[in-house]
Amino acid sequence: MTLSLAGAMPVLAQPDHRARERAILAELIEIDTGPTGKATTEAAEAMARHLVAAGLPADDVRVISVVPGIGNLVARYRGTGAGGRPILLMAHLDVVEALREDWSFAPFEFRERDGYYYGRGSSDNKAGIATLISTIIRYREEGFVPSRDLIIVLTGDEETSGDSIRLLLEQHRDLVDAEFALNTDAGGGELRDGRPIAFSVQTAEKVYLSFALEVRDDGGHSSVPGPSNAIYRLAAGLTRLAGFAFPVRLNETTRTFFDRAAEHQPADLARDMRALAREDDAAAASRLAAASPFYNATMRTTCVATGLSGGHAENALPQLARAVINCRMLPDDPAGEVEAALVRVLADPAITLSRIAPPVPSPASPLRADVVGPIEALVAEMWPGAVVVPEMSTGATDGAFTRNAGIPTYGVSAVFGALDDIRAHGRDERIGVEPYHRAAEFWYRLLKRLAS
Repeated sequence: MTLSLAGAMPVLAQPDHRARERAILAELIEIDTGPTGKATTEAAEAMARHLVAAGLPADDVRVISVVPGIGNLVARYRGTGAGGRPILLMAHLDVVEALREDWSFAPFEFRERDGYYYGRGSSDNKAGIATLISTIIRYREEGFVPSRDLIIVLTGDEETSGDSIRLLLEQHRDLVDAEFALNTDAGGGELRDGRPIAFSVQTAEKVYLSFALEVRDDGGHSSVPGPSNAIYRLAAGLTRLAGFAFPVRLNETTRTFFDRAAEHQPADLARDMRALAREDDAAAASRLAAASPFYNATMRTTCVATGLSGGHAENALPQLARAVINCRMLPDDPAGEVEAALVRVLADPAITLSRIAPPVPSPASPLRADVVGPIEALVAEMWPGAVVVPEMSTGATDGAFTRNAGIPTYGVSAVFGALDDIRAHGRDERIGVEPYHRAAEFWYRLLKRLAS
């Protein structure tokens, strides 16, 4: 997920490139690739046509369905090979559902208004697709030959199962294998009062794991309630969970994040960030957790109730009460230890716990100087004063699968926005016009540096 709002940034003098970037984004938004539209193949084919029209050989541009009904695009822009193995460039075609009645206007109609581009997927993640496709077309127009192959992979089910990227890696590794990957669907820049202050590079993400909790009882007639009640027992366990916090544990990414993020924070907050990063100060960690849910989620595994149901009739005692707990685990937290901790906290043998789906472990990517260094240098040129900060995403992306497959992955959306107005997955999704085109320019320059 990327940040999506506009700020006070200079207009780029690239009218032709901007027009193409706008047109491709508009085309993508008006293809409903949500779970009801299921038009990911249509979107993949549309992007394939752009690349072939720009001169890429048709054999190097493939629309592949490794999951029935889900389209993916894999395209290779060939280089000399002198610079090493390929770079994988990632984005996703699918979007979350958007209902007309939930929006101020039709969600799959592109529109520009008040300095923003609107439409479902504008920020998550069709701007990333348009950026990659536009960049490759621009390279073709210039006759640029990279020193290594550039591989674009656009997947069709990132918002749901992630099966496409997993199966592409398993069944078509030769098409997507790379030395490292850059993901448009993670990272991003933070604006404060219109000023760029931080540029996040996602090097890790938390691991998704949900549990189903159940309490069963014999039930009976509601007119003669007894001491046993499935809903009450489940509620009591959830109340104990609400008061529990997993221990604070930093890794290379999060420790560096807090240390560098302190640069642009108020004095008290900056002092706590540095104390946590450098001294593992427990009191500082407690204050940071209270100050921001994001800081709290960055420093520990979290588990939270996200669903609740119980009973079968209003005049009967419940025979079944059920809840769902969603956990976002630190990358190296063993799932068995997290489950054991939940059992201890719920503290009731009547509450059974089962995993809804197996977790996908994903190790953090190293802070490679040959990747992070050029990013830092370019950020200093384009957004002077913004500090480059490694990030562990609290959400999930296709990057979990590429990291798990041994391809270090770095999220560098490069879209700047304000943290208090993120609309991805929500009502009236939008992306700032200037931040979008500025991000496209960043990608154009970055890939040249990494593959020249």
